[in-house]
Amino acid sequence: MRGEVLHYDEDQGFGFIIGADGNRYTFTRENLRRQSAMSKGTVVEFQAGGGQARDVFSIAAQAASPATDAATGTAPAAASHAQHFGRMTEPTESTDLWGYFWRGLTQNYFNFAGRARRKEYWGYCLFWMVCLLIIFGIGIFTDIEMGNFDTDVSAAVTVGLCGTFLLATFLPGLGMTVRRLHDIGLSGWLYLLILIPSIGSLIILVFALIPTQERENQWGPVPAGVRI
Repeated sequence: MRGEVLHYDEDQGFGFIIGADGNRYTFTRENLRRQSAMSKGTVVEFQAGGGQARDVFSIAAQAASPATDAATGTAPAAASHAQHFGRMTEPTESTDLWGYFWRGLTQNYFNFAGRARRKEYWGYCLFWMVCLLIIFGIGIFTDIEMGNFDTDVSAAVTVGLCGTFLLATFLPGLGMTVRRLHDIGLSGWLYLLILIPSIGSLIILVFALIPTQERENQWGPVPAGVRI
């Protein structure tokens, strides 16, 4: 897939690419096919998977040797296309609450890199709670119909469905919280504060309410949709 570098930190060896499909992908120094400059706006080709870009290489670097056609003095087609891509406006991704929730369960399922704005975090939490209530309701209805409340396996279906949902959404929820901490300039390791009895969850809640840092930080550029 073709894309454009949004940010790359040479010291951290970490960056972001906006793909031609409008999605953002993370990449690290180990994902580069060859060591070359990856400044903002560099046009690249890469293999996408799980929200991460692999086998990344710069089109400009690849086309550098045949920079111009000897006969016509014009740039070759590949370089011309790359230049055109660089002038394209950045594709916009959905910033509605459902879109945030769906991306959290799909392309960001195991994503602990980058940033998540406040709206993205609470949009995910909202639909997560709605889904949990629906699953809970289905479980209760099923248990009643099966007569489970009159047996030793009381609420077995409800417990099974809710337990499966909680396990399935643990990683995307954890990743969302880590990216929310990144968005306010804090390390994701601060999530471990939740282990402090009584006040740990309250501390994380306060962090989640803090507005986005309206500047690029070490975890990436300002999330899409944030007005600066």
